[in-house]
Amino acid sequence: MKAKDIAYSALFVALTAVGAQISIPIGTVPITFQLLFVLLSGLILGPRLGFLSQLIYIFMGAIGLPVFANFSGGFAHVYGPTGGYLMAFPIAAYLAGFFSKRQENISNYILGTFLAISVVYLLGWFRLGLFMGGDFKKAFIVGVAPFVLIDFGKGALSILIAKRVKTAVKI
Repeated sequence: MKAKDIAYSALFVALTAVGAQISIPIGTVPITFQLLFVLLSGLILGPRLGFLSQLIYIFMGAIGLPVFANFSGGFAHVYGPTGGYLMAFPIAAYLAGFFSKRQENISNYILGTFLAISVVYLLGWFRLGLFMGGDFKKAFIVGVAPFVLIDFGKGALSILIAKRVKTAVKI
C-alpha cells in the first residue's frame, strides 16, 4: 500500500468515529452520522480502501477503543443488538465504492449508495431480530423504519459530497 492510501483510510476511520459521536438516542439504535462516512469512504476511496477503512474502524471498536456511539467500545457492541449494523459497514463501503468506480455517473452512485444502505439495514435488522428473540417485526419497527428517510438523506448528501471532493482532490 502507498502512504497516501494508508492516510486516506485512516482519515475515514477517524471520520467514522467522529460521526458515531454525533448521536441522537431514540431507543435501541441511535441516529448517528456513521453511515454518512461509511458511504463516503466507499464513494471517495473506492471499494478496496473503503472496505479496509471500515474494517479497521470495527476492529478498533472491538478491541475496546472508544470509537462507537457515546465514546464506547468493546466486543459487546459488535456482538450486541447493533452489531449487525456495524458488521455491515465494510460491505456497505465496498458496494458504494464498487458501483461508483465501475462507471462514474450519478446513476451508479445512486445504485451503490442504495445497495450499501440496504445491506446495512438487512444485516442490522437480522441481528437485532435475533437479539430480540426472533421478533423480526419488532426489530424492523425499532431498527429500520425510523431511519429510512434520514439514512437516504445521508445517502444523497454523501453523493453530493463525494462528487465535489472527487472534482477537487485527486485520490
